[in-house]
Amino acid sequence: MPKSRAGPHKFSLSHPQTPKLSYGYKSTMNVGRSGYRVFSANSTPACTELAKKITERLGVELGKSVVYQESNRETRVDVKESVRGQDIFIIQTMPRDVNTAIMELLVMAYALKTSCAKNIIGVIPYFPYSKQCKMRKRGSIVCKLLASMLAKAGLTHIITMDLHQKEIQGFFSFPVDNLRASPFLLQYIQEEIPDYRNAIIVAKSPSAAKRAQSYAERLRLGLAVMHGEAQCAESDMADGRHSPPAFRPSCGPPGLELPLMMAKEKPPITVVGDVGGRIAIIIDDIIDDVADFVAAAEILKERGAYKIYIMATHGLLSADAPRLIEESAIDEVVVTNTVPHEVQKLQCPKIKTVDVSMILAEAIRRIHNGESMAYLFRNVTVDD
Repeated sequence: MPKSRAGPHKFSLSHPQTPKLSYGYKSTMNVGRSGYRVFSANSTPACTELAKKITERLGVELGKSVVYQESNRETRVDVKESVRGQDIFIIQTMPRDVNTAIMELLVMAYALKTSCAKNIIGVIPYFPYSKQCKMRKRGSIVCKLLASMLAKAGLTHIITMDLHQKEIQGFFSFPVDNLRASPFLLQYIQEEIPDYRNAIIVAKSPSAAKRAQSYAERLRLGLAVMHGEAQCAESDMADGRHSPPAFRPSCGPPGLELPLMMAKEKPPITVVGDVGGRIAIIIDDIIDDVADFVAAAEILKERGAYKIYIMATHGLLSADAPRLIEESAIDEVVVTNTVPHEVQKLQCPKIKTVDVSMILAEAIRRIHNGESMAYLFRNVTVDD
């Protein structure tokens, strides 16, 4: 009897080898050998450039799909290959038409969900509507709405970079990997800015001081903070309570007299820190409307800075930003390729680009293989 039991036991040990046959069967289909596919949710050449760089680093082909707008401006997505049971990564960069890009991402995610994809991971280097993450007047928290829409469409994970507020991760019901561009920007400062040891890191407003301090500590440089009436920080925007009111309200219950708050009044613009004879490097996460940066550059020039650089992760550079930069005292604007800006670079040679496709590709590889993401956050602080 013991020998008869040993027979089935040996058979059960060899049984786990049978999945190798099913893997060989999968390889005969039009499916990525490693069990994942990478798609681009945008068909314009400028937006697919980052997707092509990521797939080249991964050694895979870009998934076959067609994304287009019909004559009535409806978005249509056609996936041209099987995605059943696979990990699907959708790369979506945000062009100027942000709302169309969001709709493309939602429609593609839902198409992949209904095609029985195993996991759908959105690679969104710049997360749109991230500035609308707080209640303003009688508005809404649009960033929270977008997070709910992505979850409903079928996304199970998101890879992004330098969220405007890190608390945005709490809006999602699934994991969010918020990568950092700071290692690439720090490397650019060390390798591309001559005599960077004579530089000083500048925060354009007090709200940006933590990020600037993190850069200053990494580079062993000094820190300067700009403050004054020329700044318009988000914390100073009206929140619907209008403090103080123009007159004492009389619509409350009889006998209710709330204390009348004093109006906020900013002092004239000042620079806390010595920038005389230094290279000034302004650090921020987004550069969109450049009027504040141009004003800051003029103040720094008046205080004696002889070169001015602006370093930001996301270069939206809307409206006439290239012209304003070209005509300003700014010497160079350095941004990453999370947002396509090739047209702006043609209009303004001061704009330089840092490629971050390497860290995005590595994040994709690690998530698919179930590896730890800790390596991508080495020496990265909360304030980066």
